[in-house]
Amino acid sequence: MKYQKKKQAVVLLADGTIFYGKSVGGKEGTAFGEVCFNTGMTGYQEIFTDPSYFGQIMVATNAHIGNYGTQSEEVESDGVKIAGLIVKNFSYDFSRDRADSSLEDFLEKNNLFAISDVDTRALVSYIRDNGAMNAVISTEVDNIEVLKKQLNDIPDMNGLELASKVSTKEPYFVGEESASIKIAALDLGIKKNILRNLAKRGAYIKVFPYNSTFDELAAWNPDGYFLSNGPGDPEPLVEAQAVAKEIIDRNLPVFGICLGHQVIALANGVSTYKMHNGHRGINHPVKNLLTGKGEITSQNHGFAVNREQVEAHPELEVTHLHLNDGTVAGLRMKNKNCFSVQYHPEASPGPHDADYLFDDFIENIKK
Repeated sequence: MKYQKKKQAVVLLADGTIFYGKSVGGKEGTAFGEVCFNTGMTGYQEIFTDPSYFGQIMVATNAHIGNYGTQSEEVESDGVKIAGLIVKNFSYDFSRDRADSSLEDFLEKNNLFAISDVDTRALVSYIRDNGAMNAVISTEVDNIEVLKKQLNDIPDMNGLELASKVSTKEPYFVGEESASIKIAALDLGIKKNILRNLAKRGAYIKVFPYNSTFDELAAWNPDGYFLSNGPGDPEPLVEAQAVAKEIIDRNLPVFGICLGHQVIALANGVSTYKMHNGHRGINHPVKNLLTGKGEITSQNHGFAVNREQVEAHPELEVTHLHLNDGTVAGLRMKNKNCFSVQYHPEASPGPHDADYLFDDFIENIKK
């Protein structure tokens, strides 16, 4: 069987710490990126294809990955976006009626290097204590010094613009052309399920490249604007910030998710910062300050919005708070048709506590 062909592999962190494992499928390989972890018990295929994870080596905290195989429709983009994968137990066999291939075949098709048999509890504990950092996974276990030198050349995620790596090159359309609502979406790394959620609420969406101007979006004469999720640091995205500022100044309906949320904050003069670890999982508790209700949310971000600056801003209001650490999970403008959230209301396979936000956006457009 394939899973018997195991090769020794190594996880080398930027600070020199080493963990050991075996390569999945006996493949030889090397992958570089920022190491991070996701606490979701399910949804690994959606995680691997989420453009927001571009350039990151993913550590899965669930003990078994691959046990339900893969399904061709359960993707968030045109392919795998993570840089590499680290798991404890990799399941070569799968048991699910809807699955059409194994995770091993899926990763091989997408040319993704993965390693298993790693003490992921120890690795995640170390990352939690010491923060996210660059790392390399490799079967070159006898060339640690060479790997260290190569790892030193990998750029830090802080200050790194990555939206250009995952955004569409040309505009495209989603939904029914006869729909009553038109939405212009700025693609900073947009997930397919966001577009599905907008389309099923009666919207026709035109998706624009990350560096499109406001005039290019407005020329289509949309009823509302959407700023998408995506990877990397929001600060270098000056073109997207200019688009957001123009939309806000004209008081046009706009909704931002994740990176789009951060871009809206920056357009209002509120700074962002790189988090110690970030939030990545489908079990993050958020409080809606407008309703007093709690939400279990899906999150995936390594940067956050400065809460003190939002609270001190005369035109901004914090609408949602992350209950674990008090970070800003949502905001809105008091006198403009603009709101945003840091988390993912469109989460597939879930949770779906926050999908009302798409209804709110559509209502804002209708008003």
